[in-house]
Order: sequence, then C-alpha cells, then structure tokens
Amino acid sequence: MKFLKTALAATVVALGVHATTASAQEIEIKFGHVGGPGSLFEKSANEFARLANERLEGKAEVVTYGSSQLGTDAQLLNKLKLGTVDLALPSSIMSSVAPEFSLFEMPYLVEDRDHMRRIRDEVLRDVFYDAAESKNYRIIGIWENGFRQITNNVRPINEPADLEGIKLRTPNGVWRVDMFKTYGANPAPMALSEAFVALQTGAMDGQENPLVQIYSQRFQEVQDYLSLSNHVYTPAYVLAGASWSRLPEDVQQVLIETAEEVEAYALQQGAMLDDNLLAKFEEAGMEINEVDTQAFVDGSSVIYERFAGEVEGGQELLERVDELR
Repeated sequence: MKFLKTALAATVVALGVHATTASAQEIEIKFGHVGGPGSLFEKSANEFARLANERLEGKAEVVTYGSSQLGTDAQLLNKLKLGTVDLALPSSIMSSVAPEFSLFEMPYLVEDRDHMRRIRDEVLRDVFYDAAESKNYRIIGIWENGFRQITNNVRPINEPADLEGIKLRTPNGVWRVDMFKTYGANPAPMALSEAFVALQTGAMDGQENPLVQIYSQRFQEVQDYLSLSNHVYTPAYVLAGASWSRLPEDVQQVLIETAEEVEAYALQQGAMLDDNLLAKFEEAGMEINEVDTQAFVDGSSVIYERFAGEVEGGQELLERVDELR
C-alpha cells in the first residue's frame, strides 16, 4: 500500500511537471501576413520571431505565417478581433479601420526614410496608437511596406495623363482608389493574393506596390513597364487584437520591445532591397522609367484638400508631418 501511494505521488508530480511544460509550450503566438517569399514583410516578421523567441525562453513562441496563409489583410483584421490570430502586419488597409491612417494615402507625403523615422517617433506613436485602440486593436511596432511604384502592360507612365483608362489593381481603401481616379486610371481594390492572376489574364492592366512586393509577388513575369513614381509611402503596423490581453505581461513586454527594435531593421532592409532590385527587373525584361514627379504632385492637390476637410485633425497632421522635413 505504501509503495502504491508513493507510485501515485510520483505519477502526480510527473503529470504536474508535464502539464506545466505543455502549458508553456501551448502559448503559440500566430503572426500572419500577406508577404511572399523574399518580401520585406517576410524578412521583418522572421527577424522579429527570431529575436522574440530567443528572449521568451520557452514561455511562448512566435510562429510566422506568410503568403496569406492565414488570410487576406481584411480576413486577418477580423481574426485579430476574434482572437484566432495574435499578430498581423497590415499596411494600406488600415485606412479603412480609422480615418487617421489615411494620412499615408497622401501622395508624396514622405520625403525619405529619415523623414519617416521622425514621423513615426514624433507623430504616430500617439495619434495612430490611440486610433487603433479606439477600434480594439493595439499597435506594438511600426515597420515598412515602402515607397510604391506603378507597373502595367499598356505604356510607360510619365505623368498622370498616361494612366488614362488603365485598369489598375490597388489595395482596399477608398483614398487610393480616389487618388488614381483623379489621375485618370480605372482602379479596382483587390487582395494581393489575387493580383498575379488578374494581371496574367488581363483582367487588370497594372498595379502599384513597393519594389520588394512587386518582385516577391513575381509581377515582373506578367508586367512590361515599371514606372518609378514613389507616389505613396506605406508603413506596416505590427498589430495585436483580442488575444493580447490573454498573454502574460512579461511576454507582452518582450513582444513590444522586440517589435520596436525591428523598426530600424525594417527601414534598413527596405532601403537595401530598393537598391538591389532594379537590376533584377531589368534582367526580367521590364522597361523602367522615372516619372515627372512635379506633374503628379500638381495633380494631387484635390486629395490633400479632401483629407484636410474630411478627416478630423487632418490639417494638423499634415502640418506636423511637413514640419519634420
């Protein structure tokens, strides 16, 4: 009998140890994004996971799911609210979450990455963080999607008039659609995962994205012209949702500190990829040109007027960004 009690006690202790270990291992932090292999999203998310997992020491594990494995940006936003995904990396779609995010729909707003760094630290950490929390999301870091360029199969784009009649895939968000309508294009919002087939079949003539997204999505295989417009700079937001409050505080702190550390990495990688990719587009047979930037700036005044008039505090945001140039 004594032996039986001892054996049972040992079993209970063993089960307790196993349960504690299993419990720790069960904290899988699912991080979904739409970036393909080689994209800046993939590089940034993987670097974040590597650093965070070293620091979490088995308490939790960040697991990344790229290439829209867990859904489109819109689906990921919904899954964050449901708590079935823990982190996501939305970009342009945030303009549909809260009006303040439409700031980065304004063409030629961001001068360069140094300017963006100042905007991030002196404007976004209060205004955008509060805007996200008002919609039950939490931003824990601001990374990069990048400066956006135009590709198409019709003609080189030198000035807004060259976009006349071109069927152009854009991200979801009314501002980007309205901007390209103003330029004369026929824009249509579409998930990034659907864009390649739309371009391949001719359902769309062109699209606009940062160079690294263009390359990682293989658009160079189905597009003839690359026009370096730099028309919009889009950040990417490391976003948490309903499951955030269920994470232990020490895990939350590691994730926040790591996401902010990777901000510098994302900017550095974005600049490096921009420098290295042009030769690859040329090798793929694309015709590359630079646009008449002033013509696009002149054609964008109506968008700025709308933003200042329709978004509460919009004019103040524009002025704060301009002061940081």
